[in-house]
Amino acid sequence: MLPEQSRVSQVLIDKLSRSRDFTISCILHLILVAVFGTTILFQATKEPPADFQSGDGDRFVDVVQIATPQPKNSPLLPRTPENFPPAPNAPPSDTIKIIETVAPPANDFARLPAIAPVLPPANRIEPPKPIPGNVEELTRAEADEIGKFTDWKGGKNAARPGTSGTREPEFEFTAYIGQYAGGNWNSTIQMSGNKIETGSLPNLLYFMSSRSKNKVTTNYKNVRAIPLGSDELFSARPPFIFMTGTRDFTLSDKEVENLRNYVRLGGAVWGDSSVPGHNSRFDIAFRREMKRVISDVNKDWEVIPANHPIFTQGYFPEVKEIPPGLNFYKEPIYTLKFRGEIAILYTANDYGDMWQVGLNEQGQVDTRKNENGTFVALNPNIWGNRENYLRNTTPESLVQTYKFGTNLVIHLLTRWERKTRSASSL
Repeated sequence: MLPEQSRVSQVLIDKLSRSRDFTISCILHLILVAVFGTTILFQATKEPPADFQSGDGDRFVDVVQIATPQPKNSPLLPRTPENFPPAPNAPPSDTIKIIETVAPPANDFARLPAIAPVLPPANRIEPPKPIPGNVEELTRAEADEIGKFTDWKGGKNAARPGTSGTREPEFEFTAYIGQYAGGNWNSTIQMSGNKIETGSLPNLLYFMSSRSKNKVTTNYKNVRAIPLGSDELFSARPPFIFMTGTRDFTLSDKEVENLRNYVRLGGAVWGDSSVPGHNSRFDIAFRREMKRVISDVNKDWEVIPANHPIFTQGYFPEVKEIPPGLNFYKEPIYTLKFRGEIAILYTANDYGDMWQVGLNEQGQVDTRKNENGTFVALNPNIWGNRENYLRNTTPESLVQTYKFGTNLVIHLLTRWERKTRSASSL
């Protein structure tokens, strides 16, 4: 090859080589632009305002998410853009992602509406249908019958049922302890032969008579036991029957029938467990057996509310809540009702054992003894020899239980008056 031709060939080879490198470089640049051309490697941030500064001049920002208050009495709505708009001046959602949590304000859980579980249609529980004649108000005949049976007022100042007497009413009655087979019905009293000497109910009734200056004549020295299966329930007409114990028991069919007729006439059964708290043998048995007495499927145990007349219109108005029983148990007071009034009353705090510690007229523990050297109103098994209370109670709570027990008894004596008066005036 001639020298001139050799030089031209070399020039062409060099141009082609540079052209190939240029082409590859262009292709690589195009790929890079396509991949990274829309990516922002650095994003400008705004300077925080001058008032978000610490005392030493260092700036900081606290992000606080404030939840929009829910309307009162309305269910909680799901947090969606439609019902939970962003806060004013909030940054665009595509630049800052915030993880939000919802919590009720501290100590304000009552503002949240209760949400009832929704059962599937196949499992939905329908309310029981009312029993014919199951009404709360009394007919004239029922009012007359209950009015006669529950007339425990006496004395010259008494206001008789159906009248509008303005004098303070006086009461006179004899109280009875229910005697049933299979249990220790006499667990909170002391007996001499067949006579009840002292204990829970006698001590409570003595307190009532002494504090009322015998305007409430309770015959506390003549507290009697009454067999629940006898017809004496209807001849003696006790204003209430006090039942207590620590053991399991089962009422006979006759006892159930008697008690059912007794409460329909206006009487009441007051059960007080001698073992404080729930799920003792007596607790289970009493609840079960009283549901046999009040067998209405529409009736179940109810808790006495804080606005019940026992607390708002009691003989001792300062007792506005349930006092603690032994071991400081403070279970609610439960009832089963007939015609809207208490038929069965149940206290599970063991007040009866507390009332084995009697009080004198000054409200102090009664430590008197008779000629035989026996305490007249005190069970030494409850009262310690070193003047200490056993079973975790205090003198203050003891006095409160006596006042509360008085309020309960007065309510049981008077609970039918309004309905018997209104029905009798028809």
